[in-house]
Amino acid sequence: FRSLGHQLDTFSVTYTDNQKYFKTSKFQPTTDEPYIQMMAEFLGSNHHTFVVDNEQLALALKAAVDARDLPGMADVDSSLLLFCEEIKKHVTVALSGECADEIFGGYPWFHKKECFEAHTFPWTMDLSPRKSLLDDSFLEYLDMDRYVMDTYERSVAETPVLAEDSPEEARRREIAWLNLRWFMQTLLNRMDRTSMYSGLEARVPFADHRIIEYVWNVPWDMKTRDGLVKNLLRQSGKGLLPDEILFRKKSPYPKTYDTAYEKLLADRVREMMDDSHSPVMDFLDRKKLVRFLTSPSDYGKPWYGQLMAGPQMLAYLVQLNVWMERFHLTV
Repeated sequence: FRSLGHQLDTFSVTYTDNQKYFKTSKFQPTTDEPYIQMMAEFLGSNHHTFVVDNEQLALALKAAVDARDLPGMADVDSSLLLFCEEIKKHVTVALSGECADEIFGGYPWFHKKECFEAHTFPWTMDLSPRKSLLDDSFLEYLDMDRYVMDTYERSVAETPVLAEDSPEEARRREIAWLNLRWFMQTLLNRMDRTSMYSGLEARVPFADHRIIEYVWNVPWDMKTRDGLVKNLLRQSGKGLLPDEILFRKKSPYPKTYDTAYEKLLADRVREMMDDSHSPVMDFLDRKKLVRFLTSPSDYGKPWYGQLMAGPQMLAYLVQLNVWMERFHLTV
């Protein structure tokens, strides 16, 4: 690109004072900033850092519902929506790295023994957080466990298999299939809708069907050679990127660690509770919700369960109420 006399534009998103509030955890030991700077310097790119504040993030929850026509991944959606809007001010087409984890086995549930052996979707082994605020009669009506089990079993039964696969390799295929069939579809839909909401054309080169079809039959011990997650993909980039970037521990999409954001959302939910016209309250248990609002959130939860942690749960409730209002839905 530089040989043609062009300078690449690159983009990253963070939150106001996030360096101040960031908390190291097993799943995110470091912030993105040092690696962003390293990559921008290596590429010689024209880098843009977009900083989101609490009010922007909370306000964009409503627009994120409009973009997806559904409540989605809470403040990850609103942050991504704002990020795409900012990128569109500079470029019309952007590349994103979605789907590499689904294809090359990057998520923790590809590797954890309890996920590997679970007879359910490995990223949702415990439904209790998703039930925690629902009214008991609505829980009985939903029968979530039965729905999840039936859907899981139908999906696993569709998994393409090879007769010579060992039981372990066959299970790897099942997990990979579940990721392609469900998790990846969610992320592709999110990226497409949130980007096009601002007219940004996001490209996801890892989702090329030729890559997916080829890697499907690559043995697991090649994908994770020497026990390194996504090692096949990492090795393909040797010499093209700094090793510090290539071999960095997987880190999730950035979120705010500012507890003031959770307080802001909690206030929004309290307003929702006090509004007799809030449709979401039709199936929530008020006592359970009050108890949740007065309990400290857990910022140490694994990243793949963070949608059910304090701020994300509150943001999701706000989104759900907006969606029901938009479509005049009642229970």
